[in-house]
Amino acid sequence: MQTRFRRAAVAIAAAALLPLALTACSDSGSKDKAADSSSPAASKGSDETGAGGDTAGKDAPFGSACASVPKDGAGSFDGMAKDPVATAASNNPALSTLVTAVKKAGLVDTLNNAKDITVFAPTNDAFAKIPKADLDKVLNDKAQLTKILTHHVVGQKLAPEDLKKGSFETLEKSKVTTSGSGEQFKVNDSANVVCGNVKTANANVYIIDNVLMPKS
Repeated sequence: MQTRFRRAAVAIAAAALLPLALTACSDSGSKDKAADSSSPAASKGSDETGAGGDTAGKDAPFGSACASVPKDGAGSFDGMAKDPVATAASNNPALSTLVTAVKKAGLVDTLNNAKDITVFAPTNDAFAKIPKADLDKVLNDKAQLTKILTHHVVGQKLAPEDLKKGSFETLEKSKVTTSGSGEQFKVNDSANVVCGNVKTANANVYIIDNVLMPKS
């Protein structure tokens, strides 16, 4: 009698525990499945973010001189992107000589109103390589100054990819040539791009370490 009672009690207990065990297994399986299904999605999201980061990195300014650009304000990369090119250059301390030359040549409005151009912008140090007497002479000769400055402007937006091996007509109606790869580019075989792919509202700017001189 006691033996039957014990067997019956064990059977009842087992019957009561079985649904709980099945529920636990089901919940565990669901959690595992959810974890498995979320992993690829999380991984994919991470990959997409990474790809976006890579794309943003490729489109960012590059070069050793970029470090001297202000981190914020009108002269920063973000600030320059909001202004047309002559105005943007005026907010960059490293381009003050170029800005002075542009003003003397009366090209501020021409550059600011142009659409989709590329400007190869010599730094102050680039202008300083020209003997002072020669530079002063050019700055006071509007026709010659205009010729030199417009030789630095191409009538289309050039991406870094375009500079690998190219020849482009300038506003001065002559040609500039470019060569290089990665983050190392030369213009007319005489000037190095020291901060490239700088965006302004109407232009792509490549800051260079030498003044480009037209052949005639």
